[in-house]
Amino acid sequence: MIGEVTGIRKIRMLYLQLLYRCNFECDHCFHGKRLQHADAFTAEQAINIITLMREQYGTEAVTLLGGEPFVYKDLAQVVRHAKEELGQQVEICTNGYRIERRLTEIAPHLDLLRVSLEGVGSTNDRIRRFGSYQAALSALNLARELGVTTGVTMTVTSRNVDEVLPLARILQKFGVQQLKLHHLRAVGNAADHPELLVTDPTAYGRLREELQTAALSIDVIVDEDLSEHGAPEICAPADGPGEIERIEADPRGALTMSCKAVGKDSHAFWYEKSANRIAHRPSATDELTLAVPDVVYARA
Repeated sequence: MIGEVTGIRKIRMLYLQLLYRCNFECDHCFHGKRLQHADAFTAEQAINIITLMREQYGTEAVTLLGGEPFVYKDLAQVVRHAKEELGQQVEICTNGYRIERRLTEIAPHLDLLRVSLEGVGSTNDRIRRFGSYQAALSALNLARELGVTTGVTMTVTSRNVDEVLPLARILQKFGVQQLKLHHLRAVGNAADHPELLVTDPTAYGRLREELQTAALSIDVIVDEDLSEHGAPEICAPADGPGEIERIEADPRGALTMSCKAVGKDSHAFWYEKSANRIAHRPSATDELTLAVPDVVYARA
């Protein structure tokens, strides 16, 4: 269905939000009130969509998210199927809070554990949850001991823009391979916390300059829209790309692709769980997820 409408024949990665439920209520979370919703994939449905994307679009990798994926009771079953039955590259994005037992269980089937951190110590805990900073470091340390590659995601805010480099240097000591920086948008919980927005128009420029000269041994990947100009306001479609980097599925089954790739059809597709098929719904509307290129500040 996606190929017939958009011309896309290859989708490299599936971002699968297994559920909305989370054990955190972060100040900047883009899900906002959806965290209270019960929508979720069953294990069978999650396995079905991963398999469908593999068979129809040659998907090579799956990233499992939430909510918080480690509170999803069938996580191990989904991870094992994606890795052992389908040969997928498997990544999990997590808050890293008290995940040690389940992480140990799935480690042999996991290619990358990506933990969210929003600064050093109390800076992180004020945004996320008390005790979450030390819990995240504990998870990263265990993952290294289990032989799982690790990364960290950080959403840049007014509270932590000056802690990117200090955090990067700490993460180096834990063997973290990559720090990915995201731009904060005023959606979800962030809409209720405007004080988190970076309003200094020079702050991003200074950060980029610091990263270029920091001689870090960790890769830092920066959203292209992490600048004083922000993301493009209008997303025009490209001329029928044959291949895109990723597609996202939320717990309801709504599918999102980069509007740069497919224009008005970026939110026009749904995965129908009961029928195990993708449907085209041209009238679908939602907040756009802008998949923008990244800038990589490679390790020295």
